[in-house]
Amino acid sequence: MRALILTFAICLLLTVLLEETAALIIGVRKGFDLTVILFTNVLTNPIAVLSCMLFEAFASIPKVACVVVIEAVVFITEALIYRKALYAKKPSPFILSLILNGVSFLIGTPIAAKILDLIA
Repeated sequence: MRALILTFAICLLLTVLLEETAALIIGVRKGFDLTVILFTNVLTNPIAVLSCMLFEAFASIPKVACVVVIEAVVFITEALIYRKALYAKKPSPFILSLILNGVSFLIGTPIAAKILDLIA
């Protein structure tokens, strides 16, 4: 149970840190918009992590296929939330979601794996 909680905590912490930093770098400055990004990640990240764990444990499909589908759903969900909730309209919500999810997936996934290996 401890490993499961640590996995969720590390994945969420890295996602929030990386996506908030990336948002600031690309010009998202309003506190409200950064808060929307934060809460959107709090909503989608645990569901994505849990979905990956469940598919890996119980499904016979390749892990890559599972990750692609889950990340696509997260990307679209977050883009739709950003389109409705953010004040910032540049970059477009879909480009913003693509950039933020790309950063957190490409950088956060290997870092999370290393951290979890170290503490396991």
